[in-house]
Order: sequence, then structure tokens, then C-alpha cells
Amino acid sequence: MTATPMPGLTVRWSLADAPDGAEEALAAYVERTSHARFTGMAGLRFKTWRMRPREWFEGCYVFVDEAARDAFETAFTATAAESPGSQLVGSAPILIEPCSIVAVAEGGAGFAAPARYAVGG
Repeated sequence: MTATPMPGLTVRWSLADAPDGAEEALAAYVERTSHARFTGMAGLRFKTWRMRPREWFEGCYVFVDEAARDAFETAFTATAAESPGSQLVGSAPILIEPCSIVAVAEGGAGFAAPARYAVGG
């Protein structure tokens, strides 16, 4: 069996100097706007949003092919400093990094894709 590459992209903002309440504002933005924007997006397999409060906020994307990833990365990078995430954090991303996804496993509890989970440790 030949493995098919799954191109990924990581976009990370620092929260070290973000305004108070940035974590809640980011979670609310994902819930109200961003989740719907990426649900069903052509060329995207899935996206996760990750956060370590007062440290960083991150979007992790997995695309169907490199062309889809490269097109998204080019478009996002051009406006990254003005993106909603940057506005809520008060600064541009500190990292926009393409990567390769080695594998994905779905656990016995199944995959859940709500617009929001609780924010915290």
C-alpha cells in the first residue's frame, strides 16, 4: 500500500502579551464564526483550534493535497496581520508553518466536532 501524503499547516499566535479576556474572545469567535467558515471548506480535511491560556492560540489544518494547503497558506499569509485572530490577540501570528500529517486515529469514543469546548487547562 502506498501512503498518500496529508499536508498540514500550523498557525500560532502568542498570548503572552494579549489583552485580558483574549482567550474567551478567541473561543467565542471560533464558536460564532470560524467553526462555520471551515466546516465543509473545499480542500480541507479538518481543522482544530488549540490553546494554552496565556501562552498561545493555534489553528491546525489538514488539507487534501499540497495545492489546497499552498493556496490557503498564500492567501492567509497575505492578510495574517489583519486576521480576526490577530485583531483579538493584538499581534500577528508568530508561526505559519507547513507540515506533513503522519497519521490520524479515531478513538473508540468517536469523533466529535462541536463549535466549542470549554476553555481552560
